[in-house]
Amino acid sequence: MQLAVTVPNIRDRVVQAAAVLVLGPIFEADFCDGLYGYRPKRSARDAVKAVHKALKEGFTNVLDADLSKYFDTIPHEDLMKSVARRISDGAVLKLIRQWLKAPIEERDKAGRVKRTGGRGNRKGTPQGGVISPLLSNIYMNRFHRAWRDRNMGKRLQARIVGYADDFVILCRGPAHKAYDLTRRWLHSMKLTLNEEKTCVRDATRETFDFLGYTFGPTIHRPTGRRYIAAQPSRKSVSRLRQRIRETLKETCVKPWPEVVERVNGILRGWANYFSYGTVSRAYWWVDAFVLEAARRFLVRRHKLYGRGVRRFPPQKVFGEKGLLCLGAARRAGSFRTP
Repeated sequence: MQLAVTVPNIRDRVVQAAAVLVLGPIFEADFCDGLYGYRPKRSARDAVKAVHKALKEGFTNVLDADLSKYFDTIPHEDLMKSVARRISDGAVLKLIRQWLKAPIEERDKAGRVKRTGGRGNRKGTPQGGVISPLLSNIYMNRFHRAWRDRNMGKRLQARIVGYADDFVILCRGPAHKAYDLTRRWLHSMKLTLNEEKTCVRDATRETFDFLGYTFGPTIHRPTGRRYIAAQPSRKSVSRLRQRIRETLKETCVKPWPEVVERVNGILRGWANYFSYGTVSRAYWWVDAFVLEAARRFLVRRHKLYGRGVRRFPPQKVFGEKGLLCLGAARRAGSFRTP
Protein backbone atom coordinates (compact mmCIF):
# COMPACT_ATOMS: atom_id res chain seq x y z
CA MET A 1 0.00 0.00 0.00
CA GLN A 2 1.06 3.55 -0.65
CA LEU A 3 0.91 6.29 2.00
CA ALA A 4 -2.62 6.84 3.26
CA VAL A 5 -3.89 10.29 2.36
CA THR A 6 -6.99 12.13 3.44
CA VAL A 7 -8.14 14.49 0.71
CA PRO A 8 -10.17 17.33 2.25
CA ASN A 9 -12.59 19.17 0.00
CA ILE A 10 -11.96 22.83 -0.80
CA ARG A 11 -14.26 24.06 1.96
CA ASP A 12 -12.47 21.95 4.57
CA ARG A 13 -9.08 23.14 3.38
CA VAL A 14 -10.13 26.79 3.67
CA VAL A 15 -11.57 26.25 7.16
CA GLN A 16 -8.47 24.30 8.25
CA ALA A 17 -6.19 27.06 6.95
CA ALA A 18 -8.21 29.62 8.93
CA ALA A 19 -7.98 27.41 12.03
CA VAL A 20 -4.19 27.18 11.68
CA LEU A 21 -3.93 30.98 11.44
CA VAL A 22 -5.85 31.34 14.71
CA LEU A 23 -4.60 28.31 16.65
CA GLY A 24 -0.99 28.28 15.45
CA PRO A 25 0.21 31.30 17.49
CA ILE A 26 -1.59 29.97 20.60
CA PHE A 27 0.29 26.68 20.55
CA GLU A 28 3.51 28.20 19.21
CA ALA A 29 3.95 29.88 22.60
CA ASP A 30 3.95 26.42 24.24
CA PHE A 31 6.30 24.60 21.86
CA CYS A 32 9.72 23.64 23.21
CA ASP A 33 12.97 24.89 21.69
CA GLY A 34 13.99 21.47 20.39
CA LEU A 35 10.92 21.18 18.16
CA TYR A 36 11.75 22.49 14.66
CA GLY A 37 9.18 21.08 12.24
CA TYR A 38 6.36 23.15 10.72
CA ARG A 39 7.11 26.25 12.79
CA PRO A 40 7.52 29.89 11.73
CA LYS A 41 11.12 31.10 11.44
CA ARG A 42 12.40 27.52 11.88
CA SER A 43 13.44 25.05 9.25
CA ALA A 44 15.02 21.66 8.70
CA ARG A 45 18.34 23.45 8.11
CA ASP A 46 18.05 25.08 11.52
CA ALA A 47 17.59 21.62 13.05
CA VAL A 48 20.63 20.35 11.12
CA LYS A 49 22.72 23.26 12.40
CA ALA A 50 21.53 22.69 15.98
CA VAL A 51 22.63 19.04 15.79
CA HIS A 52 26.01 19.96 14.34
CA LYS A 53 26.55 22.65 16.97
CA ALA A 54 25.81 20.18 19.78
CA LEU A 55 28.21 17.63 18.29
CA LYS A 56 30.99 20.21 18.06
CA GLU A 57 30.35 21.12 21.72
CA GLY A 58 30.94 17.55 22.84
CA PHE A 59 27.45 16.03 22.81
CA THR A 60 28.69 13.13 20.71
CA ASN A 61 26.82 10.10 22.09
CA VAL A 62 23.69 10.08 19.98
CA LEU A 63 20.34 8.34 20.25
CA ASP A 64 19.19 8.23 16.62
CA ALA A 65 15.45 7.61 17.10
CA ASP A 66 12.98 6.28 14.57
CA LEU A 67 9.28 6.41 15.43
CA SER A 68 7.11 3.65 14.03
CA LYS A 69 4.28 5.16 11.93
CA TYR A 70 3.99 8.29 14.08
CA PHE A 71 1.35 10.13 12.04
CA ASP A 72 -0.81 7.01 11.76
CA THR A 73 -0.71 6.13 15.46
CA ILE A 74 -1.35 9.44 17.29
CA PRO A 75 -4.25 8.57 19.66
CA HIS A 76 -7.18 10.94 19.13
CA GLU A 77 -8.31 11.13 22.76
CA ASP A 78 -4.85 11.97 24.08
CA LEU A 79 -4.29 14.46 21.26
CA MET A 80 -7.61 16.16 22.01
CA LYS A 81 -6.63 16.46 25.69
CA SER A 82 -3.51 18.33 24.60
CA VAL A 83 -5.59 20.59 22.34
CA ALA A 84 -8.18 21.20 25.08
CA ARG A 85 -5.47 22.43 27.46
CA ARG A 86 -5.32 25.63 25.40
CA ILE A 87 -8.64 25.67 23.52
CA SER A 88 -11.92 25.73 25.45
CA ASP A 89 -14.30 26.57 22.58
CA GLY A 90 -16.51 23.50 22.16
CA ALA A 91 -17.28 24.27 18.51
CA VAL A 92 -13.58 24.35 17.61
CA LEU A 93 -12.89 21.12 19.48
CA LYS A 94 -15.82 19.45 17.72
CA LEU A 95 -14.52 20.60 14.34
CA ILE A 96 -11.05 19.18 15.03
CA ARG A 97 -12.61 15.86 16.06
CA GLN A 98 -14.51 15.77 12.76
CA TRP A 99 -11.29 16.31 10.81
CA LEU A 100 -9.59 13.51 12.73
CA LYS A 101 -12.48 11.17 11.89
CA ALA A 102 -12.38 11.97 8.17
CA PRO A 103 -12.19 8.79 6.03
CA ILE A 104 -8.81 7.91 4.55
CA GLU A 105 -8.19 6.82 0.97
CA GLU A 106 -5.39 4.42 0.03
CA ARG A 107 -4.40 3.29 -3.43
CA ASP A 108 -2.61 0.02 -4.01
CA LYS A 109 -0.10 -0.56 -6.80
CA ALA A 110 -2.92 -1.50 -9.16
CA GLY A 111 -4.62 1.85 -8.55
CA ARG A 112 -7.53 0.40 -6.58
CA VAL A 113 -8.97 2.71 -3.92
CA LYS A 114 -9.56 1.49 -0.38
CA ARG A 115 -11.33 3.65 2.22
CA THR A 116 -10.56 3.26 5.91
CA GLY A 117 -11.12 5.30 9.05
CA GLY A 118 -14.26 7.36 9.39
CA ARG A 119 -16.29 7.56 12.60
CA GLY A 120 -14.71 4.47 14.10
CA ASN A 121 -11.19 5.82 13.60
CA ARG A 122 -9.43 6.40 16.94
CA LYS A 123 -5.88 7.24 15.91
CA GLY A 124 -3.84 9.03 13.28
CA THR A 125 -3.84 12.55 11.88
CA PRO A 126 -5.30 13.15 8.40
CA GLN A 127 -2.35 13.07 5.99
CA GLY A 128 -2.77 15.85 3.45
CA GLY A 129 -4.83 18.01 5.78
CA VAL A 130 -3.74 21.63 6.24
CA ILE A 131 -4.07 21.30 10.02
CA SER A 132 -2.21 17.98 10.30
CA PRO A 133 1.31 19.44 10.82
CA LEU A 134 0.04 21.58 13.71
CA LEU A 135 -1.75 18.63 15.33
CA SER A 136 1.31 16.39 15.00
CA ASN A 137 3.47 19.10 16.60
CA ILE A 138 1.00 19.53 19.46
CA TYR A 139 1.25 15.85 20.30
CA MET A 140 5.01 15.54 19.81
CA ASN A 141 5.45 18.55 22.10
CA ARG A 142 4.23 16.31 24.93
CA PHE A 143 7.47 14.37 24.66
CA HIS A 144 9.61 17.50 24.43
CA ARG A 145 7.77 19.05 27.39
CA ALA A 146 8.34 15.95 29.53
CA TRP A 147 12.03 16.19 28.67
CA ARG A 148 12.13 19.89 29.61
CA ASP A 149 9.95 19.75 32.75
CA ARG A 150 12.00 16.92 34.24
CA ASN A 151 15.18 18.90 33.54
CA MET A 152 16.64 15.98 31.59
CA GLY A 153 18.91 18.31 29.64
CA LYS A 154 20.98 18.99 32.76
CA ARG A 155 20.44 15.64 34.48
CA LEU A 156 21.60 13.65 31.46
CA GLN A 157 23.86 16.33 29.96
CA ALA A 158 21.85 16.03 26.77
CA ARG A 159 20.03 17.98 24.05
CA ILE A 160 17.06 16.95 21.95
CA VAL A 161 16.46 18.12 18.37
CA GLY A 162 13.34 17.06 16.48
CA TYR A 163 11.68 17.71 13.15
CA ALA A 164 8.20 16.21 12.63
CA ASP A 165 8.55 12.51 13.58
CA ASP A 166 12.34 12.50 13.31
CA PHE A 167 14.47 13.30 16.35
CA VAL A 168 17.88 12.75 17.90
CA ILE A 169 19.08 13.04 21.50
CA LEU A 170 22.70 14.12 21.84
CA CYS A 171 24.47 13.32 25.12
CA ARG A 172 27.85 14.16 26.64
CA GLY A 173 27.84 10.87 28.53
CA PRO A 174 26.33 7.46 27.68
CA ALA A 175 23.07 7.67 25.75
CA HIS A 176 21.54 4.40 27.01
CA LYS A 177 19.65 6.08 29.86
CA ALA A 178 18.16 8.53 27.37
CA TYR A 179 17.18 5.51 25.25
CA ASP A 180 15.36 3.84 28.18
CA LEU A 181 13.55 7.03 29.18
CA THR A 182 12.54 7.74 25.59
CA ARG A 183 11.11 4.26 25.16
CA ARG A 184 9.12 4.58 28.42
CA TRP A 185 7.76 8.05 27.71
CA LEU A 186 6.74 7.18 24.17
CA HIS A 187 5.01 4.03 25.43
CA SER A 188 2.99 6.18 27.86
CA MET A 189 1.99 8.31 24.84
CA LYS A 190 0.89 5.15 22.97
CA LEU A 191 3.73 5.60 20.49
CA THR A 192 6.41 3.08 19.54
CA LEU A 193 10.08 3.24 18.66
CA ASN A 194 11.15 1.22 15.65
CA GLU A 195 13.74 -0.84 17.52
CA GLU A 196 15.36 -2.09 14.31
CA LYS A 197 16.14 1.43 13.12
CA THR A 198 16.67 3.19 16.45
CA CYS A 199 20.28 3.04 17.62
CA VAL A 200 22.94 4.65 19.78
CA ARG A 201 25.98 6.08 17.97
CA ASP A 202 29.31 7.50 19.02
CA ALA A 203 29.66 10.35 16.54
CA THR A 204 33.42 10.50 17.05
CA ARG A 205 33.66 7.01 15.52
CA GLU A 206 30.41 6.35 13.61
CA THR A 207 28.07 8.23 11.32
CA PHE A 208 24.32 8.79 11.51
CA ASP A 209 21.82 10.43 9.18
CA PHE A 210 19.35 13.18 10.08
CA LEU A 211 17.21 15.28 7.73
CA GLY A 212 19.22 14.37 4.66
CA TYR A 213 22.63 14.99 6.24
CA THR A 214 25.25 12.52 7.42
CA PHE A 215 27.03 13.47 10.65
CA GLY A 216 30.22 11.80 11.74
CA PRO A 217 34.02 11.75 11.74
CA THR A 218 36.02 12.83 8.74
CA ILE A 219 39.56 14.01 8.04
CA HIS A 220 40.64 17.41 6.78
CA ARG A 221 43.04 16.21 4.09
CA PRO A 222 45.42 19.20 3.97
CA THR A 223 46.12 18.99 7.73
CA GLY A 224 45.14 15.42 8.65
CA ARG A 225 42.95 16.79 11.45
CA ARG A 226 39.90 14.72 12.44
CA TYR A 227 36.61 16.53 13.00
CA ILE A 228 32.86 15.83 13.04
CA ALA A 229 31.36 16.91 9.74
CA ALA A 230 27.85 17.52 8.47
CA GLN A 231 27.54 16.65 4.80
CA PRO A 232 24.81 15.62 2.33
CA SER A 233 24.01 11.94 2.80
CA ARG A 234 24.56 9.41 0.04
CA LYS A 235 20.82 8.79 0.02
CA SER A 236 20.17 12.51 -0.60
CA VAL A 237 22.61 12.52 -3.52
CA SER A 238 21.08 9.33 -4.88
CA ARG A 239 17.57 10.80 -4.74
CA LEU A 240 18.76 13.91 -6.57
CA ARG A 241 20.33 11.79 -9.29
CA GLN A 242 17.09 9.86 -9.69
CA ARG A 243 15.08 13.09 -10.00
CA ILE A 244 17.43 14.32 -12.72
CA ARG A 245 17.20 10.99 -14.58
CA GLU A 246 13.41 11.18 -14.49
CA THR A 247 13.41 14.82 -15.60
CA LEU A 248 15.68 14.12 -18.57
CA LYS A 249 13.44 11.22 -19.53
CA GLU A 250 10.31 13.40 -19.29
CA THR A 251 11.88 16.21 -21.35
CA CYS A 252 13.51 14.08 -24.05
CA VAL A 253 11.52 15.84 -26.81
CA LYS A 254 11.40 19.29 -25.21
CA PRO A 255 13.49 22.26 -26.42
CA TRP A 256 16.91 22.35 -24.79
CA PRO A 257 16.27 25.66 -22.91
CA GLU A 258 13.28 24.02 -21.22
CA VAL A 259 15.41 21.01 -20.27
CA VAL A 260 18.04 23.33 -18.77
CA GLU A 261 15.40 25.30 -16.84
CA ARG A 262 13.91 22.13 -15.32
CA VAL A 263 17.24 20.55 -14.38
CA ASN A 264 18.75 23.77 -13.04
CA GLY A 265 15.65 24.39 -10.91
CA ILE A 266 16.10 20.98 -9.28
CA LEU A 267 19.82 21.57 -8.74
CA ARG A 268 19.32 25.03 -7.21
CA GLY A 269 16.62 23.81 -4.83
CA TRP A 270 18.80 20.92 -3.68
CA ALA A 271 21.93 23.04 -3.31
CA ASN A 272 20.15 25.80 -1.40
CA TYR A 273 19.26 23.25 1.28
CA PHE A 274 22.55 21.36 1.09
CA SER A 275 24.79 24.42 1.25
CA TYR A 276 25.62 23.96 4.93
CA GLY A 277 28.59 21.99 6.18
CA THR A 278 31.11 19.98 4.18
CA VAL A 279 29.55 19.90 0.71
CA SER A 280 32.41 19.97 -1.80
CA ARG A 281 32.60 16.18 -2.24
CA ALA A 282 28.84 15.81 -2.72
CA TYR A 283 28.82 18.71 -5.19
CA TRP A 284 31.62 17.01 -7.14
CA TRP A 285 29.58 13.77 -7.33
CA VAL A 286 26.53 15.68 -8.53
CA ASP A 287 28.47 17.69 -11.13
CA ALA A 288 30.10 14.52 -12.49
CA PHE A 289 26.71 12.83 -12.74
CA VAL A 290 25.04 15.82 -14.44
CA LEU A 291 27.90 16.05 -16.95
CA GLU A 292 27.59 12.37 -17.93
CA ALA A 293 23.77 12.44 -17.98
CA ALA A 294 23.78 15.57 -20.17
CA ARG A 295 26.28 14.00 -22.58
CA ARG A 296 24.13 10.88 -22.98
CA PHE A 297 21.06 13.06 -23.50
CA LEU A 298 22.76 15.24 -26.15
CA VAL A 299 24.37 12.27 -27.95
CA ARG A 300 20.95 10.65 -28.32
CA ARG A 301 19.29 13.89 -29.36
CA HIS A 302 21.89 14.63 -32.05
CA LYS A 303 22.14 10.95 -33.09
CA LEU A 304 25.87 10.82 -32.50
CA TYR A 305 28.18 7.89 -31.81
CA GLY A 306 30.27 7.38 -28.68
CA ARG A 307 29.98 9.01 -25.27
CA GLY A 308 30.28 12.60 -26.45
CA VAL A 309 33.34 13.36 -24.30
CA ARG A 310 35.10 15.45 -26.96
CA ARG A 311 31.96 16.94 -28.47
CA PHE A 312 30.56 17.99 -25.08
CA PRO A 313 33.43 18.85 -22.68
CA PRO A 314 32.59 20.30 -19.23
CA GLN A 315 33.10 23.90 -20.36
CA LYS A 316 30.52 23.41 -23.10
CA VAL A 317 27.92 21.55 -20.99
CA PHE A 318 28.21 23.96 -18.05
CA GLY A 319 28.99 27.01 -20.14
CA GLU A 320 27.50 27.23 -23.61
CA LYS A 321 24.74 24.68 -22.89
CA GLY A 322 23.81 26.46 -19.66
CA LEU A 323 23.60 23.63 -17.12
CA LEU A 324 24.39 24.58 -13.53
CA CYS A 325 27.74 23.45 -12.12
CA LEU A 326 27.30 23.29 -8.34
CA GLY A 327 31.01 23.54 -7.58
CA ALA A 328 31.46 26.69 -9.67
CA ALA A 329 28.23 28.23 -8.37
CA ARG A 330 29.32 27.61 -4.78
CA ARG A 331 32.69 29.26 -5.39
CA ALA A 332 30.83 32.24 -6.83
CA GLY A 333 28.64 32.45 -3.70
CA SER A 334 25.40 31.66 -5.54
CA PHE A 335 23.86 29.56 -2.75
CA ARG A 336 22.71 30.78 0.62
CA THR A 337 25.22 30.40 3.42
CA PRO A 338 24.54 29.30 7.01
